[in-house]
Amino acid sequence: MIQTPCPNPFDLSDALSDYRQRYPAEATVVDEFQSLLSGRANCFERDCFRPGHVTGSAWLVDDSGEHVLLTHHRKLNAWLQLGGHSDGDPDTAAVAQREAEEESGLAAELLSRAILDIDVHEIPARKADPAHFHFDVRFVLVSCSGRDYVVSDESHDLAWVPLARLQQFTTETSILRMARKWTARRGQLMSGVPAESDSSFFSPGGPR
Repeated sequence: MIQTPCPNPFDLSDALSDYRQRYPAEATVVDEFQSLLSGRANCFERDCFRPGHVTGSAWLVDDSGEHVLLTHHRKLNAWLQLGGHSDGDPDTAAVAQREAEEESGLAAELLSRAILDIDVHEIPARKADPAHFHFDVRFVLVSCSGRDYVVSDESHDLAWVPLARLQQFTTETSILRMARKWTARRGQLMSGVPAESDSSFFSPGGPR
């Protein structure tokens, strides 16, 4: 079920082009990301505030695929997916994996390097940081160390949320959108057979 790491460098621009093909209705949002990548050399740094910077997020599921791990975010005071800043790392899939593991204490593996979802949302001004946008790239990961998470300093709490009860925790549009996309892809990804579009992000003879 779990795919092994890919030695090839991850190219966010290529991954976004693949995403555009799979979700043509989101082409305008993809254009915003591509404009950031081409126009801001420091877009993976957290101090790139105009218009913002790339972040990586994890749709982290348990081994059944029926529960997603959400954080009650300490700063934003809302139930959200795990994720965080790139801190200069252009491998956004690796960022999502790192942040998922740091925020949960679990070992997590990518089920696919193909992007699950993208979202641009405003982050309010805080201390010395002006208001800016997070260009968030979301990936599907699975816990490979069970369900016994550890709550980090970034969270009030964590919860394994059954997909059927997701709206009891949040009505945030992009999280519900991720749930729909995961539901559509779950059977294929949990079976261990990568989607055809994943081949662009893996070396030959790699993950299966």
